[in-house]
Amino acid sequence: MITAKIDVSKIDKSALYKGKKGTYLNVTLIEREDDFGNSHMVFQDIGKERREAGEKGRILGNGRTITHPDTKKAEQAPPKPAPQSPVEDDEDLPF
Repeated sequence: MITAKIDVSKIDKSALYKGKKGTYLNVTLIEREDDFGNSHMVFQDIGKERREAGEKGRILGNGRTITHPDTKKAEQAPPKPAPQSPVEDDEDLPF
């Protein structure tokens, strides 16, 4: 899961568009570690055409990857030992 905080005052309002269930803004998350524990930067998406023309989207904020506590427990659990095959009786061997 990734959580993000954005500064809504930086949004280019002309990029907002109406959909069937509300008003939307396309954003892009780029993986990038920083000194504050963030793992992503959030940019306003400007579309392929504008991006290829050299334009860059506005930086709106940062995000970080959050691991669910149950997932951490599963990752930290020691591996289960492999089942051992039963010991065979060697008494029938000719040597």
